[in-house]
Amino acid sequence: MNMLMLIDKIKKNPEYDRVGMILCHNGVVRGTSRDGRKVSGLKIAVDHSKLKQIVEENKKMAGIIEILVEIEEDKDLLVGEDVMFLVVAGDIRDNVIKSLNDTLNAIKTTVTKKTEFYL
Repeated sequence: MNMLMLIDKIKKNPEYDRVGMILCHNGVVRGTSRDGRKVSGLKIAVDHSKLKQIVEENKKMAGIIEILVEIEEDKDLLVGEDVMFLVVAGDIRDNVIKSLNDTLNAIKTTVTKKTEFYL
């Protein structure tokens, strides 16, 4: 996974002249679960057909030029390691922030399944 490669890919998009903002999300393995238990790591499973559908759907939002996602899957990840990169490019801040938020929430609720490992 490489965030800079995703940004470079966006910069090569033929519609890049319409971009006024690139917003990036870097999900990282936390040392504690949401309920406060100590975590040693996690593993992510991805539903690729749902991911493709969500990305295509959110690319239709006003002002959005591109959405790119990389998820580290089927690998035991340790605390501090990167889990997901999400990069959204669009015209203005309001559109890009909304798209990133909506895309991220949809991915977290319908695309990925997380298995945490506890200490």
